[in-house]
Amino acid sequence: MLVERPPLLYRMLFPETLWRIHKREHTVYLTFDDGPIPEVTPWVLDLLDHYGVKATFFCVGDNVARSPELFDEIRRRGHSVGNHTMNHMQGAKVTTHTYLRNVALAHELIQSPLFRPPHGLLRWGQSKVLRSRYTIIMYDLVTRDYSKKLTGEQVLDNVKKYARNGSIIVFHDSLKAEKNMKYALPRAIEWLRDQGYKFAAIPYE
Repeated sequence: MLVERPPLLYRMLFPETLWRIHKREHTVYLTFDDGPIPEVTPWVLDLLDHYGVKATFFCVGDNVARSPELFDEIRRRGHSVGNHTMNHMQGAKVTTHTYLRNVALAHELIQSPLFRPPHGLLRWGQSKVLRSRYTIIMYDLVTRDYSKKLTGEQVLDNVKKYARNGSIIVFHDSLKAEKNMKYALPRAIEWLRDQGYKFAAIPYE
């Protein structure tokens, strides 16, 4: 649970970041980290179209630079996009200056007011500067689709166990997560829909 749902103490360290959205009744927010990549992201986009779901993609700048048409396609299909740094950089491992420069490089390509730190890790000083420029989006539920220790069934179980009204749910459109994500995502959407949940992209305001 310390991974799937961040503990309250950690949330309290970053009170001005967004962990969960309560504005809409019985709504969840699917998000996808680490893309876009041509091997996985088009499959995700087609699946979301199939179910009529809008989501939010937190993109790595390097991947946007490699696949600009795919990045444009995400936006064309009506999804929100966010900044996930230029090189999937962990803020806790570098200086604030280095981290902010990396985020700025990604912003030149992504041009979004939304930002999510890779692994949810950043220094308090980095957070202070970034929240004056972006809305920092964390998460309420990490599916752990990237884990080699979990099966697709277990990833789906994480959704069933921890999803609640306003949950910001993290999947990954990455090669590392591909197998588990492709199993769990359609089944999670169907299960959430059967529970009466609606889906929405995270708004830019």
